[in-house]
Amino acid sequence: MRALEAISIRGRLTLLYVGLLSLVLILYAAGTSAFLFRNLREQLDNRLNADVETIEGLFAWDGPDRVRLMTENLDEDARDLQPHYLEVWSGTGAVLYRSPQLRSEDLGPAPNGVPARLGARSVQLAGGTRVRFVGRRHVIDGTPIRIRLGLSEEPLWREFWEMVSVLAVGLPVALLLIGGAGYAVARRALRPLDVMASRAEKITADKLGERLPIANPNDELGHLGRVFNETLARLERSFEQLRRFTADASHELRTPLTAIRSVGEVSLQKNGDADYYRDIVGSMLEEANRLTKLVDSLLTMSRADAGRIPLQPTEFSVLDLAKEAAGVIEVLAEEKNQTMTIDGDPKVFVRGDRLILRQALINLLDNAVKYSPEGGRIEVRAGASDGAAFVDVQDSGPGIPVEHRSHVFERFYRVDKARARGEGGAGLGLSISQWAVEANGGRIELQCNNGPGCTFRMRIPKAAPLTQKHRERTS
Repeated sequence: MRALEAISIRGRLTLLYVGLLSLVLILYAAGTSAFLFRNLREQLDNRLNADVETIEGLFAWDGPDRVRLMTENLDEDARDLQPHYLEVWSGTGAVLYRSPQLRSEDLGPAPNGVPARLGARSVQLAGGTRVRFVGRRHVIDGTPIRIRLGLSEEPLWREFWEMVSVLAVGLPVALLLIGGAGYAVARRALRPLDVMASRAEKITADKLGERLPIANPNDELGHLGRVFNETLARLERSFEQLRRFTADASHELRTPLTAIRSVGEVSLQKNGDADYYRDIVGSMLEEANRLTKLVDSLLTMSRADAGRIPLQPTEFSVLDLAKEAAGVIEVLAEEKNQTMTIDGDPKVFVRGDRLILRQALINLLDNAVKYSPEGGRIEVRAGASDGAAFVDVQDSGPGIPVEHRSHVFERFYRVDKARARGEGGAGLGLSISQWAVEANGGRIELQCNNGPGCTFRMRIPKAAPLTQKHRERTS
């Protein structure tokens, strides 16, 4: 088995092809040889039956215990029918006639009785000659006798072994030629695989834009090439996202660090009172807080990508979740004189990780507060539709242009980069919300009209029906 594993695929295909073909040819040769031998023996049996019918009427008594063959009664065309091996037996088991070719040998054991007809049989004489004979019952002057007529099988066996010899020589030569042709065909068929392998060896992380050549996209090798090219495309996108993520993360981390450093350097160059330094320290703490939030968000996304955030699902009211998240954000809304309303069905329960879904909803509410104007309105609705629970967060901001809507959940993506950075956003909140909802078996949707305002909808699978007492105990 290990020896086969060391052989190339084209070699293994050739061996398999030659092996199967050898089996088929051997079976075919054996069947053909058996058919030939059977046909030759049938021809010999037919000749024996015809000859015994010709000579059975040519016997006459030549004394009380002997018969003779009257060959003078044969015409010139039938003289070649004179048997090579002939013997005549009486009903009592005595030999009445034996041809000179038999000498003192018998064509088989002495007959037991005199049946009307005896099928063809084969016997080997003492000298090694194989003889095929038939028996026939005949009556001479009212006395039954048994005639045995035989012909040598040596010509039959000689013709049979000649054919076997031809097959024994021809089959290996044919298999050798077919094996060579099969190897050439396998090599030609697998040549695109060699080309793809050679091209794949040259593809590195810096050349992920290259693709494998596909000679025939409809065959198996073409399918393999398409799958590999699609894998390369996914890797290219992943590397591009990783590079963009690294660049964006570095830029976001550099911004607060630069601010802290600049404030510190300016404060060292000036002399001020306690209030001055208190403002300086406050500015530095504000940037440090922004930096801490960014690092926490990056850590959350990293752990989420690695699947290292275990979920602790429980059942709870989706309206209670909305009220709890809104209570955290209401202070920010009051600073901008914004109105936040919460409405929904308290009987709609979901099953999921409450803390993770709470953070996802807080991010959506924080995003709504940031982009809604002073004195704007934020509406939160909780309910159920299409067999799933939902929480809608509708803001009164300027809306999101169509070209940006498909990218808002990407990491570090911001529609208004300058405004978002000025308000402390890093472009990770919506990405974290999307992961949190999907981790709990739901999805998050964006609905924007042509006018101002957008609605983010969290769809979460509803909990299985429970008794009210059990729900109160688990809430």
